[in-house]
Amino acid sequence: MQVDFSAIQDTQNFASVPAGTYLCRIAEVRLGATQDGSPRWSLRLEVADGDYAGKTAAWDGLHWTERGMPRVKKVLARLGFDVSGTLNLQPDDLVGRRVQAQLQPEETEDRLTGDRITRLRVPYMGYEAVEPDATPF
Repeated sequence: MQVDFSAIQDTQNFASVPAGTYLCRIAEVRLGATQDGSPRWSLRLEVADGDYAGKTAAWDGLHWTERGMPRVKKVLARLGFDVSGTLNLQPDDLVGRRVQAQLQPEETEDRLTGDRITRLRVPYMGYEAVEPDATPF
C-alpha cells in the first residue's frame, strides 16, 4: 500500500461545536491552581440551546490573582453577580448560570508530542450577559 501522508494534518481538533457565539450555561467548575499557586477555577461551558445543545462549547478559567481579578469581575458581572462590593462566592454558585459566549478557535502545540491541538476559547471580553432564566437545567 502506498500512502501520501504529506496532506494529512498533524492537528487534533477538540472543538465539539463550530466557532461562533452561543447561549451557554456553566455546567461544571473545577478547582485548580495557576503556576504561581493562586486559585484557578476552570469553567466548562455547555451550549444551552439550538442544534448543539448539551455539547461542551469550551473551557475557560478564572484566575484569582491580582492581574486576573479585573477579568474575574467582568465575567462574574456578566453571569449576573453583583460585583459592586464584597461577594462571598463558592464554585458551585456559578453552576447553571447562563451567558452569551463568543468562541474562537485557538491552535497550540502539545509540549510533549509536538502535535498541534485546536480548541475553542473565550476571548478576554468574550461574554455578554443574558436575562435570568427561571428554567432549571
